[in-house]
Amino acid sequence: MKEQVILVDAHDNPIGFMEKIEAHEKALLHRAFSVFVFNDKKELMLQQRAKTKYHSPLLWTNTCCSHQRVGETNIGAGKRRLQEEMGFVCELKDIFSFIYKAPFDNGLTEHELDHVMVGTFNNQPTINKEEVESHKWMTLEAVKKDMQENPEIYTAWFKIIFDESYEVLNNSLTNI
Repeated sequence: MKEQVILVDAHDNPIGFMEKIEAHEKALLHRAFSVFVFNDKKELMLQQRAKTKYHSPLLWTNTCCSHQRVGETNIGAGKRRLQEEMGFVCELKDIFSFIYKAPFDNGLTEHELDHVMVGTFNNQPTINKEEVESHKWMTLEAVKKDMQENPEIYTAWFKIIFDESYEVLNNSLTNI
């Protein structure tokens, strides 16, 4: 069965379901999530997307992101995807959500109501090589600087999400 996304209105009310690729082809607003995992040194775990991904291969992005499944909570979806991509699970906190739109060169568009979640983890992940090429830890300030100097090595959505959530993420580090 092909993966479906939950179509939503601007207030995150479900209005239907659609195959993921079709929603991206039609640029329809759908529910998504982005997970940012930090260690005790307040460094963010970044992942490099696998070279076999159908869009944005080998680009750096946040710890993981994806789409909620029907009947799945934001936190449950985040934990599922962390396990699938990075090989670990940690406690997550849903800190805010916002809408963004990011078109790609291949004709697809991410138009998502994105739930941003944070968690902590202090070990090395066991990455799924079908999803993730590599990972690294960086401070938010180092990511911000590198993103300005090398924007082409980051995913389109990560640049948007990082800019939108920088202050909230920075503030969330006080609890780590």
